[in-house]
This record gives sequence, structure tokens and C-alpha cells, in this order.
Amino acid sequence: MYQPLADLLRPQSLDDVFGQEHILGETGILRRLISSGKIPNMIFYGPSGTGKTTVANIIAQQTNRTLYKLNATTASTADIKEIVSQLDTFLAPNGVLLYLDEIQSFNKKQQQSLLEHIENGKITLIASTTENPYFYVFNAILSRSTVFEFKQISADAALQAIRRAVAYMEQRTALKAEAEDGALEYIAGACGGDLRKAMNAVEVLFSVGQPKDGCIPISLADARSVTQKSALRADRDGDNYYDLLSALQKSIRGSDPDAACHYLARLLEAGQMQSACRRLMVIAAEDVGLAYPQILPIVNACVDMALKLGMPEARIPLGDAAVLMATSPKSNSGHIALDAALADVRKGKGGDFPRHLQNVHADTYTMEREQGYLYPHDFPNHYVQQQYLPDELMGTKYYEYGPNKLEQAAKQYWDAIKR
Repeated sequence: MYQPLADLLRPQSLDDVFGQEHILGETGILRRLISSGKIPNMIFYGPSGTGKTTVANIIAQQTNRTLYKLNATTASTADIKEIVSQLDTFLAPNGVLLYLDEIQSFNKKQQQSLLEHIENGKITLIASTTENPYFYVFNAILSRSTVFEFKQISADAALQAIRRAVAYMEQRTALKAEAEDGALEYIAGACGGDLRKAMNAVEVLFSVGQPKDGCIPISLADARSVTQKSALRADRDGDNYYDLLSALQKSIRGSDPDAACHYLARLLEAGQMQSACRRLMVIAAEDVGLAYPQILPIVNACVDMALKLGMPEARIPLGDAAVLMATSPKSNSGHIALDAALADVRKGKGGDFPRHLQNVHADTYTMEREQGYLYPHDFPNHYVQQQYLPDELMGTKYYEYGPNKLEQAAKQYWDAIKR
């Protein structure tokens, strides 16, 4: 029976696991916990191919517990009941370790069916998810579990795993791999931190290579062909898509043009140009805003060009927009003022309009048309002091001038006139 290379090379001990030094290093909390033998209910959270299933297997081996694996996308409550029925039998003398993959796919009732058994210790739950558990796992499970985040595997760690896979394939095929300069490094970078994808790429390269004189070539072109964009994480239904958009905005807000280009590039490579365009327009108004109001038509024009051009040319105006915004002065004073006003409106504050702001009409009981409105353009500097806010909100301040040059110039202008 065919067994994928990623399964064949699955580590059997923590020392063979690549990456995750923050929890599996010599002083890592998860390593120390496993060594103690006192395994709590746990949730492993992180991208695919980062070692969650592997570590669960190692824990089962080291604690001598019966391991059951379920995938929440296909499992049912009946599957859990079947496992529970074996708890007091010879089949599971040391208790059961249940590895539940993609726990976010279980509904509330299905997750609750686990509670009694994980509380009495007969089932130790290790659940994994690629989504943020604090959004997708119910509180009753979260409160009884310890969450460990598995981070994306670095390119350096991935390269070590790839070289190990190549050595194994050399031994299995009795062929020596001749990798073109940069081929293995390309796979390490393009796999996006997913070692399963990297292993699959190595296996495919050995399958398609043309052996000659006991050697099998691994070309950079073939490495590019088997990886392409498959490892880029930007699934609209997953956390990573929103993480990328968030990272792009926070990098621009933080005035880091290099990081802005990096996250924009990842979105474009993942085919999310329209999402990037929408987020860039939001950033223009939300984060640059009144410090450089001309940014709005500029970014709008860049986005319009990108949508008309399509990729790959679209990257040019979008790159300009990202770098320009990252290096622009920043202000959020405009939308902060509006948010404060919205908060009051939602609380029901405001009441009637000042009489002089209402549309000119004749009151039926007085036939009065003169409402006392003062037309600012009839006064010096096109300004005259009068009440605009409703009586209930008189004196309320929503807008505070930002410290940037443009808004401070506006403040000085109006301070001088209003004095």
C-alpha cells in the first residue's frame, strides 16, 4: 500500500521535530510537560504541516496511552460514543488519548459530548485547528484545555527537513540526487512553512526525474513547477487570509514600507489582488487620513489602474500606493471623531435640531419663515459663531486636531479667526 513520504518520515521523538523551538526546545513548556507524563487536555493551534499530529503521536507513545484519531469534518457524536464504550475495558487500560483534528468543524453539541469524559480524565483530548481557537472552539472546551500555538516552520528548518527527505529517497531509490544550486532552498521557501508540502515536492521530484549514471537531477525549474503558489496561505475562509490583510494594514500604519511590500506581495501571489485593493483604500482613509488628504484620490487612482491592468502589471501602482502610504504622515482623527459621534447617536443622544439649522419652512401656528440662521459667507473670513450641535450635546468635542503639520496648520487658522 502506498504511504506518502511525509508519513514515512514522520518524527518518532521530539528531538526529530523541526521547528517549534518556542514550545519544544530544551526549555520549552510543552517538552517539559510531555516529559512529566502529566498530560492535560490541549489544543494545538497553527498552520497545516507544522507538526501538530506528529507531536500528538509522540505524546501517545511516551505516555503509553491508546490513541484514537478523529477528523471533525467527517466524525460524528456516534464515533465519540464508540470510543467512550471502550474506556472501562482492557482495550484502554491507561485511558484514551483522543486526537481530534479540525475541532472547529464540531458544533456545540458535539463538543459538549466530550466534556464529561475529559473532566473525569478518562479521555485526554488533544484537539488541533488551523483557526484561532478563541473564535472557533466553545468556551467549555477552552476552559478545560491548554492552548499551544504551532508557528509556521522557518525556511531554515524546512531546508533541514528537505535534506533529510532527499537522503531518505536516495537510500530508497539507490540514486544520488544532484540538486541544482538553489533548488532545495527554493522548495524550503515556497512551501510556506508546511513540511508536508515540502515532503510531497521532494517525492514528486524523485518520481519525475530522469536517472542517469546512478544519479537523479533536481532542477530549479522543476522545483518551481512542483511548488508554484500552492503553499501560499490566503484562503478566504481561514484566519490566515485576514491575518495577511491585518499585517498589511498594521505595517503601513506603523510606517514600515518593507513589511508593507512583503505582505502585499503575499496577497498578490495568492491571487488576492482585489482584497488588497480594498484594504489599501481603507488604509488611505483610516490611517493616513487628514494628515495627507490627497492620499485618497492617489490611492483610488492606483487601485483603479491595477483593476484595469490586471496582474502582473497591477503590482506597479499597488506597490506605489503601499510605499507612499507607509512613508506618509499618519492621522486617524477624522474617523475617531465620527466613531465618537456614532457612539452618542446609538445611545439616543441628540434630540431636536437647532431651529436655525432646519430646512426653511413656515410653521403652521406662526407662519414664521425667518429662523435666525446666520449665513457664514456673509461674514468676514466666511465664519460666524452660532450653535450647530443639538442643545443636549452643546459643548461636546468629537474632533481633536492631529499633531501632523496639515492639521496643525488648520488649527492655527481657525484659532486665529475664532479669536
